[in-house]
Amino acid sequence: MILYPAIDLKDGKAVRLLRGDMNKATVFNDDPAAQALEFVAAGCEWLHLVDLNGAFAGEPVNAAAVEAILEQTRTPAQLGGGIRDMATIEGWLERGLARVILGTVAVEDPDLVRDAARAFPGQIAVGIDAKDGRVATRGWAEVTDVDATDLARRFEDAGVAAIIYTDINRDGAMQGPNVAATAALARAVSIPVIASGGVSSLKDLRALRDCGAALNGAISGRALYDGALDLREAIALLRN
Repeated sequence: MILYPAIDLKDGKAVRLLRGDMNKATVFNDDPAAQALEFVAAGCEWLHLVDLNGAFAGEPVNAAAVEAILEQTRTPAQLGGGIRDMATIEGWLERGLARVILGTVAVEDPDLVRDAARAFPGQIAVGIDAKDGRVATRGWAEVTDVDATDLARRFEDAGVAAIIYTDINRDGAMQGPNVAATAALARAVSIPVIASGGVSSLKDLRALRDCGAALNGAISGRALYDGALDLREAIALLRN
């Protein structure tokens, strides 16, 4: 399993939200690129980036911060938030992003996901953000009637590189991930699944590692910033 440290971007700064509420943002670093370098120095294999403003705007907003991270690090990075057309996907990949995460369009324009996965093999992930099992879109502002597992199954034959599953009720709450739901989703599809939301301790990582489903990795944010989770220890645990 891979540990993906998260850098959530709001107004050019690295922040963490509580359950996706933009009004409950805590700023952890005014310089996201410096934060990325800290994570890289600790040995991370990937970086997980989210353009929070972009998720609401429907287009990239924190592009300058993302570009600074890409310029200053060589560690592969994946980005989600406001990426909703082929031109934006292609533009980010040309600028050095390793993987683009498509969330809202996975619900609203699944053909775009399929076309992108075909055009850029191994570089397209689907972000499934769920609240009580139902998929939320547009920066989590809209909860749909779409079941998370049903959505994942729609992309079984699309060639996407990964599914990033986030339990919104757990995100930023430091209450542990939804292991059961994550494992169930991973068992329902052959696509690699990355767990997100609530990962806040080595115990949480062990629970995901030993859940009975072959997860690709786990994303953690607030716990790394608060010091509840040591990145080096977390990486060592998942490598072993």
